[in-house]
Parts: sequence; C-alpha cells; structure tokens
Amino acid sequence: ASWAAATSPRSVALLSIAALFLLSFDDYCDAFSFPITPRATSAGASANSCRGSELRMGWLDGLLSNKAESPSATARGYPKVEVPPDFEVPEPKPLTLTRTSDLPSVLKSSAALAVRLATGAFVLGWKIDDLFAPEEEGKYALALGPLRLRDSSSVLGDAPRPAEPLVLYEYDASPYCKRVRETINLLDLTVEYRPCPGARGGFSDELYERTGRRTVPHLVDPNNGDFGLFESGDIIEYLLKTYGPPEGSFDRKALWPVTFEAFSVATSIWVALLRDMPGSRRQSDARPDNERMRPLELWGYECSPFVRPVREKLGALCLPHKMVSCSRGSANRDKMVEKTGRFQVPFLVDPNTGVEMYEGPEIVEYLDRVYTVQSEQ
Repeated sequence: ASWAAATSPRSVALLSIAALFLLSFDDYCDAFSFPITPRATSAGASANSCRGSELRMGWLDGLLSNKAESPSATARGYPKVEVPPDFEVPEPKPLTLTRTSDLPSVLKSSAALAVRLATGAFVLGWKIDDLFAPEEEGKYALALGPLRLRDSSSVLGDAPRPAEPLVLYEYDASPYCKRVRETINLLDLTVEYRPCPGARGGFSDELYERTGRRTVPHLVDPNNGDFGLFESGDIIEYLLKTYGPPEGSFDRKALWPVTFEAFSVATSIWVALLRDMPGSRRQSDARPDNERMRPLELWGYECSPFVRPVREKLGALCLPHKMVSCSRGSANRDKMVEKTGRFQVPFLVDPNTGVEMYEGPEIVEYLDRVYTVQSEQ
C-alpha cells in the first residue's frame, strides 16, 4: 500500500512499518537483482574517467543569516567544465556502505524518512503485481530470497504525462517545497529543480525577474504556456488535477501526510533541522556560473537516505537538475534497467562532462571537485 493509494488513515502505523522494512532493502537490494554493468562515460569526458505568499521558512530564515539542449556548449553559452584528470567512475557496490564515515548521515536521513512517514516512497496507487516475477530483460523486480517482487501503480497508467519536464524553483530545507517534491514523487513526474538557497540565492534572481517575487516554491509548466503558480497547496492541487488520475480512482484522505498542511509543514521543519537545514545558503566555494550549466539528471526519490545527500549537494551548489522520480512502483524503474542494465539510486548523468555514475558519497565528492572554485584552479 501507499500513503497515496486507496488506504484509510487508520492504516498509517502499519504501513509505516512496512515502508521502512522495504526501504531498508530498496537502494541496495534492487541492484542485487541485476548484473553489475558499470556505465562508461561518453566521449565528452576525459579518458581517465572512462576507466571505470508562502513564508519562505519564516522565522527559520532569520536563523540562517530549457528546452532541448544543443550539443554545443559554446553555442548555447554553457560554461566549460572538465573532469579532474585522476577521476575514475566508481564501480557500483550493492549491499555495501562504501564509506563508514557516511553512516551518521544515512541514520539521520532514515530518521527523517520515519518522521515524514515515508511519504513519497511509493507512487500513488502502489500495488504488488507479482511475488514471483520471471526474469525479463529491461524489467525491474526486487529480489528478496526466493521472491521477485514486481510492483506498479493501479491508477497512474492512464494519467496524463507532461511532454516536457515541469520546472520548480525551490530549496531543500523549505517545508513548503518539500511537500511539493513529495507530491511529484507520488505522481511519478520528472521535474527540473532550480535551487534558490534560502529563497535569496541561486535561481531566485531569475525567479524575481520572471515574477517580481522570490517566494518558493514556484512551479512553471512549459506544457501549459509556461503557466506559473505560487503557494504549495495550490501547486499540489494543480499537479493532482493536471497530471494525476481521475478523482474517483483513489481515496484523497490517504494524501493527508501531504495535504494536511499543519502536519506536513511541522514534520518537514523537523526533517530540515535534523539534516542541518540543507540548501538554505549557497556553498561558499560554488562556481559563480553554476546556474548557467546544463541541468544534471538525477534518478532517485525524495525520501531515500542515499539520494538525499546528493540532492542537498546539488542545491547547495545551485546546480539545475532534472529529477527522474523512482519511488516504489515507478515506471521509471523499468526505464533505468533498460538504460543501464540495473536499478540502483542515486544515479547521476552529467551532460556537462559526459559522466554517468552511481554511489552517493562518490557523487557528492565528484560534484565538489567539478563545480567548486577549487576545481577551476
């Protein structure tokens, strides 16, 4: 079941336990179902890399003091980015915490997942299709002992899908932005995030030029004449009505962890404090031209303890990034298996360098080496 499936609120406690159990296996055990096939970087990378009126947080702010892209970065004015000469794409390591120093971060992220009742971990209308799914090329299934669990959504199959990714101006620690991102996961949408640290930095200047305001979240739908919308509650309703299933196909009461604003905002503030207010200010050594980069592509989902540090780093560096939602039951899990031969998140595709890589800690380190001022020296 899912928080947004046809379930009653009385089932929340039981489903929380089930969600945490599944998610404890999710990021690593999924990869165990498929052979390890590390992706080489494209020709664009170095030879070495180929080897392997919202409140904008209100009182908390006071505490914190494109369209289709041309292959030519020069023609579109993209900054030049190079992979460090000694960089090597890490080999995916399922069932392994690659760095024990990252254990505290994983534990805090897991606690954050519990506080938010694993909201967004499952797509809207999540269901199990088969407990003994046959092995099929390009198809995702979670292997748990003798079981091969294949899942999907019972309601999103016929839901409208945007032809072009939506655009969301946001920052990670904002509780209002978080409830919108969780809704995006529930609806299995691909969205380009444009970080606005503290609703003051990053893309907030672009947002101000566009709207005369720096308020986040702000959604832009290029599929609807660049329609723009403020207010998290209004954005959630717009997403449900525009890209969700028909009203009668699911129980809206099951969306209460997102739609009950007082609860979602309060628990999201606790999550932000637990994670040390991520993305609330621009990283001091971030390259000044990061906002002009081609959007990076990150496969994952909001509440994954392994994806979270990568998204926090992208926000701190003010890097635009297209988030490909991969919650349980997502159709994008099959797409990743078809693309890479495996399912494991986070998975980063960097069109600025040609690098494609797994492993969260290594992705964070890569971003720091490539997209900070030191990387230019």
